[in-house]
Amino acid sequence: MYTRRIFPVKGVIKWTRRHIFLFFILSTIPVVLFDVVGLKWLHVPWLPLGVMGTAVAFIVSFKNNASYDRLWEARKIWGGIVNASRSWTIMVKDFINNDHTKEPLSDEKLHTIHKELVHRHVAWLTALRYQLRADKPWEQHLKAGRSNREFREKHYLVCEDTIPIEEAIKGYISENEYNEVFAKGNRASQLLGIQSRRLKELKQNDLIEDFRHMELSNMLVEFYALQGKSERIKNFPYPRQFATLNYMFVWLFIILLPFGIMEGFEDIGKHIVTDLEGHATHTSALHRIQEFIAQHFVWFSIPFSTLLAWVFHTMEAIGENTENPFEGGPNDVPITNMSRGIEIDIRQLIDDTNIPEPYEWKNDIIM
Repeated sequence: MYTRRIFPVKGVIKWTRRHIFLFFILSTIPVVLFDVVGLKWLHVPWLPLGVMGTAVAFIVSFKNNASYDRLWEARKIWGGIVNASRSWTIMVKDFINNDHTKEPLSDEKLHTIHKELVHRHVAWLTALRYQLRADKPWEQHLKAGRSNREFREKHYLVCEDTIPIEEAIKGYISENEYNEVFAKGNRASQLLGIQSRRLKELKQNDLIEDFRHMELSNMLVEFYALQGKSERIKNFPYPRQFATLNYMFVWLFIILLPFGIMEGFEDIGKHIVTDLEGHATHTSALHRIQEFIAQHFVWFSIPFSTLLAWVFHTMEAIGENTENPFEGGPNDVPITNMSRGIEIDIRQLIDDTNIPEPYEWKNDIIM
């Protein structure tokens, strides 16, 4: 998640510089053929091209809206995880006590049980975020893209790419639980299953009665629901048929754009030439410069074509880079930072020790 009010213009241009250069070449070739080679018929009427541009703008807007909806839904889901984690912790702290047990436990042993359940919950958070950071086939082209890869290497670090999940989880659960979890597929689900089994044992030992057991179990159901919602966004991409056609239409418009703009700039040049014919003198240096510019005014279509192509392509790229909110991009939901914040919060609630410090992020990018 980028935290500054606006992106630096320098960073945006650097991110898109290769495409800007490509758009400049695509805009120059038709002008050379039109003005130098003399293919004056080589142009496209602006009216149908304008209609196409309007349609492309609607399609790009639709994709960007859908991508933002996916991002915002992911943020709401993880906001729910934050709230539910706090609720789970205070319920563990207040519900698991000696109120109904025949053989009361010491405060130290009760705290050990509280710590066990809270640490296992942190392990669930860790497993979930690692699962959400895993690469999917429709995400790999974004990470493999040269501009994205360069930006990633220079400006921010994804912890899940550098720290193995085994190392990240091992300190929160016992060795037997560790072996059980990593012997299965969905590790986050397995950890919730172990939590449920542990609650059953606590009920059998009279450390919680039926009502409290039911409330704690309902919290596990809530965690399963939030995990499932996150997995739904992660495992179901923005429909590829829409994304593919959107990409094709944008590039079709970009390729045809210079052919539609040239004629308009040529007409402007002709009007300037007509106005220059009314000058009192035609031999001054200023007049000759103006006349030369007017005769080749079509060349000014190159920067304008490049600018328009850059706008449409950049908007399409923004939607493409926003549609997967967990992949580890600079604009994604900062689930790593949120997980660490939840861990600090809930471990402080149970008066735990050796609580980790918040992550220190650089370049205004929080992951």
